[in-house]
Amino acid sequence: MPIHTSLGDNARITLDTISDRASDLIQPTLRLGVTGLSRAGKTVFIASLVHNLLHRGRLPMFEAMRSGRLSNVSLDEQPDDQIPRFDYESHIDRLVDDRIWPESTRAISELRLTIEFESASRWNRMFSRGRIAIDIVDYPGEWLLDLPLLGQDFRTFSAETEARAQSGARAALARGWLETCNGLDYDAPADEKTVRALHETFTTYLTACRADEHSLSTLPPGRFLMPGDLEGSPALTFAPLAGLGEGTPKRGSLAALMERRYEAYKSVVVKPFFRNHFARLDRQIVLVDTLQALSRGPEAVADLERALCEVLACFRPGRNSWLSSLVRRRIDRVLIAATKADHLHHESHDRLEKLTRRLVDDAAKTIGASGAGIEVMALASVRATREATVESGESLLPVIVGTPMEGEKIGSETFDGKRKTAIFPGDLPANPDAFFRLLRRGGKAPDNLADINAVRFRPPEIDIEGQEGRLSIPHIRLDRALQFLLGDRLA
Repeated sequence: MPIHTSLGDNARITLDTISDRASDLIQPTLRLGVTGLSRAGKTVFIASLVHNLLHRGRLPMFEAMRSGRLSNVSLDEQPDDQIPRFDYESHIDRLVDDRIWPESTRAISELRLTIEFESASRWNRMFSRGRIAIDIVDYPGEWLLDLPLLGQDFRTFSAETEARAQSGARAALARGWLETCNGLDYDAPADEKTVRALHETFTTYLTACRADEHSLSTLPPGRFLMPGDLEGSPALTFAPLAGLGEGTPKRGSLAALMERRYEAYKSVVVKPFFRNHFARLDRQIVLVDTLQALSRGPEAVADLERALCEVLACFRPGRNSWLSSLVRRRIDRVLIAATKADHLHHESHDRLEKLTRRLVDDAAKTIGASGAGIEVMALASVRATREATVESGESLLPVIVGTPMEGEKIGSETFDGKRKTAIFPGDLPANPDAFFRLLRRGGKAPDNLADINAVRFRPPEIDIEGQEGRLSIPHIRLDRALQFLLGDRLA
């Protein structure tokens, strides 16, 4: 799934890289991309990461902090004036004071952290200032899944979209779009009313796929679900055409107009994101809600794997040589993080990690890639629950205790968003190989693949007095994620 760019694009990327490297001689910088699939918690991850660094949170696996080599961490003015600042302060207020989850990422944003440290190497201390800027670039996962479109023409895009729409639960959700397509003559003169009707029925289909009850992940074009300031523009007002025949579209026809607007979408939306942002990243974390997919059944899991195929195809993980890094950046470390580990008892954390790793490994094999430079882990950016045990007959049952969000249900019980509740979270399959063999047996896998209670919890109450006045947001394995993503640059 190659990403096609013009010679001009490549030249500009090379010049941008050389400019960035020249700036690094004055201020060493690492650009960390943060994205996620289907409400996996990008905003919460960034807010918790920054807060725990600024406030010296509990990060025992983050070696630079554990060893006492971090001398200062501060928020500084970001270098890119054209990119909105990540609203860290407001997100923290909502999490800590209001106990409300921040709103999902809908556009690109950026935040700069400056870390001052003492190198672990005496040699490095002689030649290094012990200071690095971490530019955190937050962008929607839907934008990442748009990058493969750069390698597809309109006919291929339409054919692949139609094939997906005719399978499983998508067939019912796509009925309106498919029926609209079937009633059209693609060679007829284009008119804006027909174009908008097609676009609206197709966007309705994508929105239904993303809803909680289906939780599907592969939904390009991504800007259809979050148009931003381009809403209503011709570049965002088109749709794929089901049953599109071979040959060049007739001039002035509906097919020709849709093809032209699709190419405009790539030029106006996708290429600038790739050239100005994605191609400048050094490290990347991709957050995935594996639990949500598992709770929704085989189709959601298969679609998550397909999305991971497209995600991994966008990256070229590998080590930068000093020469290659001067002319073209390469993302040398990618972390795939299964979020919401706090929704499970710790006995199931390794199972969540193994299931996600199996999805990643299978996706890598599908596209002919290796797992070099890719790490997988289960984490919770903000731990919203604690663990306990309750008596069940003559045995003790492991449970998690938290405050379910208002309107959440288990069986016939509906929660009010105020009362703490002990919930048996259920179990994940212990054997990923057996699990995926069952999943791929021609639809014979059970509808509910994982015996888990997928309940959303409110952010936790944070006892500042109990922490001796230090405000520290609880988490699970955020320190391991930091060590993988940043540890070598602070050595």
